Amino acid sequence: MPNNLILRGRCFQWGQQTYLMGVLNVTPDSFSDGGEFNNLHGAVAQAKALVAAGADIIDVGGQSTRPGAEQITLEEELQRVLPVVQALRSEIDLPVSVDTTRAEVAKASVAIGADLINDISGGTFDPQMLPTVANLGVPIVLMHIRGNPQNMQQQTDYQDLMAEIYNFLAQQITAATAVGIDQQKIIIDPGIGFAKNYEQNLEIFRRLQSLKTLKCPILVGPSRKSFIGRILNQPDAKARVWGTAAACCAAIFHGADILRVHDVKEMRDVLLVTDAIYRHSAPD
Repeated sequence: MPNNLILRGRCFQWGQQTYLMGVLNVTPDSFSDGGEFNNLHGAVAQAKALVAAGADIIDVGGQSTRPGAEQITLEEELQRVLPVVQALRSEIDLPVSVDTTRAEVAKASVAIGADLINDISGGTFDPQMLPTVANLGVPIVLMHIRGNPQNMQQQTDYQDLMAEIYNFLAQQITAATAVGIDQQKIIIDPGIGFAKNYEQNLEIFRRLQSLKTLKCPILVGPSRKSFIGRILNQPDAKARVWGTAAACCAAIFHGADILRVHDVKEMRDVLLVTDAIYRHSAPD
């Protein structure tokens, strides 16, 4: 297993338990909660609710990455993200992650107290991202994607899905460590729903274990996604909580270390029971 990670005084013991990253989208257009928390008061209140529900990390995102989402300007992303990170830093003591593909957003966010960068492009959209994170000394989540949110769903023609994900992540781990990022600060994400079709999303869950040899903690983000909606015939993303719960169980059994979810309270129960069964240690 990778070494433990210390974030804001909290020890993340990989392999001992599963951790929850609570989603805080400060956008008007995210797929399931766009427009709900894109004001400072609403964002802080939601973050506090996520903390109370049992989140281990709060992930703040100012740029929607749903399929077809339009790219916003750097200035707009900074205006959405920075006031929220600053407010959270004075209100909660949990690690705060920033979901961005831009080095400037990463740099500005860490300067005011963000602890972790979550890059859906795996450090490929902005050539300055990996060197910037290396200089900042913070952990980074590297996710697999093809294309970008505008065109990624037209790029699902894989010869061997898991081999491509594995090779991409291995390449980005190498690129990250080459510029000075500590391998112990790299988390990987196979990118559920990002340039993946229905069958491919299911295959990732079945074969997630194959990414373990990369020796990095694995983050999986199944929450409320369209593959669950298809299985349940449920167009309302918020009504996919039980389906998300099943996907979270599968992710844990196949090697996930962190689950990125909207419904923290419900998924906390799911992971406590799944951990007790799978990791052979019931909570005290």
